[in-house]
Amino acid sequence: MIRIEGVSHRIGGVSILEGIDLTLPKGKVTALIGPNGAGKSTLLSMVGRLAPLQSGRVEVDGADVARTPTRDLARRMAILSQSNPTGSRLRVRELVAFGRWPHHQGRPGRQDAALVAEALETLDLTPLADRFLEELSGGQRQRAFIAMCFAQGADWLLLDEPLAALDMAHARAVMARLSALRDAGRSVVVVLHDINYAAVWADHVVAMKDGRIAAEGPPAGVCTAEVLGRIYGMDLRVAEVDGKPLVLHHL
Repeated sequence: MIRIEGVSHRIGGVSILEGIDLTLPKGKVTALIGPNGAGKSTLLSMVGRLAPLQSGRVEVDGADVARTPTRDLARRMAILSQSNPTGSRLRVRELVAFGRWPHHQGRPGRQDAALVAEALETLDLTPLADRFLEELSGGQRQRAFIAMCFAQGADWLLLDEPLAALDMAHARAVMARLSALRDAGRSVVVVLHDINYAAVWADHVVAMKDGRIAAEGPPAGVCTAEVLGRIYGMDLRVAEVDGKPLVLHHL
């Protein structure tokens, strides 16, 4: 599990996170939801050590994130951030192969090549594998970065808005693949702006507002008109379709 204790974060004197105490379950898909500026991405970056902790403590399966060697941490967690800089003239296959670096340290073997090929196929990128990233659409590039995380083979996937720029079919395919990874024993924490993807695919939902945890629990308990209306400041309707919440807003 991921245990977050007393995590606060300030930027320029402004509070971004305030006293976060949270446990994220292992072997589940956990969705972080909430309005812009709620602190979702900042919290994910604290867990993934993309930014240093100012206060508090984060443990991943018992390992202190602040003290664990980088290589060991990369074997535990694969991280997709919102900003993904790329080198010039980098091919899709080369990018995805970077996901295997924590394991082979520059000496890739057959298993590494097989996992890269599997990730390319999973994200529908095999026909684009030898294309340069700069030749792709925004959605295709996003899928390439997700494939890199998949190829890493870590126990935990931390994904910040992975569905951004994806069309409906590919967004659904990514969520279905995350669900399959969960079924295979992996753990996923994903920031989502579309509440309905969280309601349908997540096992656990954490709703944030103003740098604090506003609600958490199974989708049926968090994705209600009352809870979401309070978090987003909107008049919402929630229907049930195939046993799952469907969130609607009034025109």
